[in-house]
Amino acid sequence: MTTEVWISTRGRISEATHIALQEALEEDNKKDTPSFGKEDLEEIHRSGTEAGLLGIYNFPGSVYATDGSNDKGVMGAGFFKLDRYRGGCCQLGRGGEGNSSNRAELGAAYLALEDAKRQQDRKPVILLSDSVCFLCSSQKWTGEGKSPSMHGNPDADIMRDIIQLLRERIEQGLLTIFIKIKAHRGDPLNEQADRWADEGRQNENIRWSLPSNRPIFYWTDNGVTHRSPMNPTVKKIINLQVSQQQLKIHTGSTAN
Repeated sequence: MTTEVWISTRGRISEATHIALQEALEEDNKKDTPSFGKEDLEEIHRSGTEAGLLGIYNFPGSVYATDGSNDKGVMGAGFFKLDRYRGGCCQLGRGGEGNSSNRAELGAAYLALEDAKRQQDRKPVILLSDSVCFLCSSQKWTGEGKSPSMHGNPDADIMRDIIQLLRERIEQGLLTIFIKIKAHRGDPLNEQADRWADEGRQNENIRWSLPSNRPIFYWTDNGVTHRSPMNPTVKKIINLQVSQQQLKIHTGSTAN
């Protein structure tokens, strides 16, 4: 690849800058690493993001951004902790039963809550997620007068662990707030969590890998083989195939 750079006739590019530019152009990763610099313009930018407008950066507790990654048959989960400028990740097991973005999001939420428990600082926690599915699946377990069940939940192994951590926080009188933020809008917190989730897919630490022992269905669509336990998509495909078989049987028939 040839790259042409135009600069002032009085300008000079150092060898270090030249090498840095060349490495950036040859980098396979298409995602930039978000920066948390202390320059005035950077702080102004963060204050104008969705998290900044919500006052997240001034929250007197722990702020976690979480995200899941589901790509090429592998699921990863990751989080980023604001006050420590660090994160964590893992790979999720049970991919042989079919991959799910929601499963990856659940795993990321658990990692964040687990990290908060490990800190033992008794601070309120804000957990930022860009997944509506995760927040909806968690909402049924909050509030009075509800009696949800893990039966039929494809990710009950992770959800059960999340509920246990939330109950422990409630018993200790610790506040936990889930907030939905938009994905891929340049929010530094969300972007950091996204990078940790991508790294999780390559991580050797694989969690929640025990099989569910549910029947696994296989089907091919446009030459691509899919697999999944029973879910609305599988039911739709079964109904479609049954309908096609019935059409073959009744072709040429007339109604009585």
